[in-house]
Amino acid sequence: MPRGGNEVIFRGKGLVKGYFRGEALVTSMPISFLGGVDPLTGMIVERGHELRGKVLADRVLILPHGKGSTVGSYVIYSLAKRGLAPRAIATLRADVMILTGCVISGIPLLDGIPIETLSAIRSGDVVEIDASRGILRRTSR
Repeated sequence: MPRGGNEVIFRGKGLVKGYFRGEALVTSMPISFLGGVDPLTGMIVERGHELRGKVLADRVLILPHGKGSTVGSYVIYSLAKRGLAPRAIATLRADVMILTGCVISGIPLLDGIPIETLSAIRSGDVVEIDASRGILRRTSR
């Protein structure tokens, strides 16, 4: 994890290539897109989830993995079509639901980031995800 000022870099494997720079939305809890995310608003609505009330749109979602039904892939696709999905996703372990959702939606997906990422990057930090090169970089706090 190289550092330079506020910059912190993590490496992973790009499963869906692409680049986005924006605000991070970080959770240590898995997310179910079917039932845990309101498909009309892109807001996390799952009871007891640490991100309940947060909106996914235009953010880099950083999470351990998804959970729930593979129908969640189509929720991701529907959110993306309406501009309500995360613009990029980074996971510790990509599951079929998130992978499929990202592939059909064209959302950059970085897999295999180290667990330390969940504590080194906080929601609100500005990050760059370059899934083509396998890099997640926090550029500022």
